[in-house]
Amino acid sequence: MEKYLEILKGSKLFANVAEPEMISMLACLGSRERQYNEGEFVFRRGDRVDSVSVLAEGGLIVQSDDYWGNRSIITSVGVGELFGVGYLAGEAIMNDVVAAEDSTVISFDAKRVLTVCPSACPRHAQVVRNLVFALSEANLRLVTKLGHIQKRTTREKLMSYLSLMAKKTGSSTFTIPFNRQQLADFLSVDRSAMSAELCRMRDDGLLRFNRNSFTLMESGRA
Repeated sequence: MEKYLEILKGSKLFANVAEPEMISMLACLGSRERQYNEGEFVFRRGDRVDSVSVLAEGGLIVQSDDYWGNRSIITSVGVGELFGVGYLAGEAIMNDVVAAEDSTVISFDAKRVLTVCPSACPRHAQVVRNLVFALSEANLRLVTKLGHIQKRTTREKLMSYLSLMAKKTGSSTFTIPFNRQQLADFLSVDRSAMSAELCRMRDDGLLRFNRNSFTLMESGRA
């Protein structure tokens, strides 16, 4: 757990909580650490979530498969990000959460997080407020995704998503958390059609790419 203290300190869950206070709260909140191999399920659809979780290492994908096996990627989870917060009310989880690579997750007992403990940790109320903000951000991410997939063409969907990633990272060169198939599933487009469109966008001087690394061209010329 000690090796991930900096990750926890930078997470939304412990925002505005000093490190000494955070450390004293770890046992109080029932913290536990678990490793997942690439491809392993962290949660399956239908599970009940009884913890607040932070990704300490690796990467996760939140995905949903329909009856015929068609996959849609809802979002990705990066290091330091919270997940599962939207299901603390007791509803069964609607999607699968899968390790996109070997990952480490640190979880906290939801009841302990949401209930002020007998020792009355001075910053416990701050942690509860942080959860509310995290839930709001999760909803915003879903609304943002809807903005991408509601675009009419594959090119428009790609430009919407890649433009947002450039703004988010503050750089015209950035790495996305998806491989080609995952990006297609995220944007709800056919992979082959998307790959062909990316090549056309490259030929049109709009971008350069290598695997999941992209550079957007300001001048529109390579």
